Amino acid sequence: MKKLWRRLNRPYLAAKGETDGTGTIHVKPHKKQPRRGITSQEAARRFRAHALEEKGHDDVLRIGLKDSFWSDVYHHALTASWPQFLFSSLCGYLAANLIFAALYELAVSQISSPHPLSLLDLFFFSVQTLSTVGYGVMAPVGPMANAIVSVEVLVGMMVNALATGLVFARFARPRARLMFGRKAVISDENQVSALCIRVANQRRSMIHSMDAEIALSLLRQTPDGHLVREFHPLQLVQAHVPVLRFAFVIAHVIAPDSPLTRHRLAALAEDEAEIIVTVTGTDEATGQAVFARTAYRIDQILINHRFVDMIHSNPTGRIAVDFSRFHDTEAHAPTPE
Repeated sequence: MKKLWRRLNRPYLAAKGETDGTGTIHVKPHKKQPRRGITSQEAARRFRAHALEEKGHDDVLRIGLKDSFWSDVYHHALTASWPQFLFSSLCGYLAANLIFAALYELAVSQISSPHPLSLLDLFFFSVQTLSTVGYGVMAPVGPMANAIVSVEVLVGMMVNALATGLVFARFARPRARLMFGRKAVISDENQVSALCIRVANQRRSMIHSMDAEIALSLLRQTPDGHLVREFHPLQLVQAHVPVLRFAFVIAHVIAPDSPLTRHRLAALAEDEAEIIVTVTGTDEATGQAVFARTAYRIDQILINHRFVDMIHSNPTGRIAVDFSRFHDTEAHAPTPE
């Protein structure tokens, strides 16, 4: 990976410096020249982690792509974290009331009040108008003040409707409460070698028509020096599950035509390989389509291991599902050839 990183950075260094006859790059000194900031090991780790993490990646600089906030404000409002959403809503709420308070300041003589009005009074008058509360202590009495109040009432109705819809959409957005095992295992019990990944439903309601997909992701360098990802689908023993109530093991038989047979695990680790798992289904309670994904590095795959059984019967005769054992695995003796 270090070689890949150095080769990819040669055009950058060449643009900033000079090369001698041996091909060594000499960077021109500059007192304000920015540092690279991260090592090649850290860059490789971040590049690999981007297929594993579920959140956005603030350390990635997107060049040549304009992120227009106002043309996609709904998506930004849905995907922002709750602290960001609440803070942005509070800032917008305060800014709107301050703007209307400043407008009321221009027509302060046209607002009836039992005492002289300050900017703080006008701010709270704007809050009452925007929320259509109207306590009756202050009221517009002139044409200009009534015009500003009319505009603010219209803005308030639109803002309240949008805010209600956004909050509802954030709560109602479908989320799959699916849990994946921390480790994947390769078991060769019964003389059949298979890659096994365990998934569980954390809700009481079942997931109908669950479809699973597994792919082997490889980080490769093309002959012309470009860094690309290759995806090789892995055929599953059972890709469709009618009902997922508790837990299920997704299995891929490592047959002679499997990509895992053509590549040894050590070679896959050098290629920054990952096993990417995606699961889709329909939540029984809400009727909404749900989606979940995860990924496993090669060092997260245990060989000659199996998952510990998590379903058993208790003394009362009821079925007990022990989710505390969901991530547990145990080693088994390899099948003799």
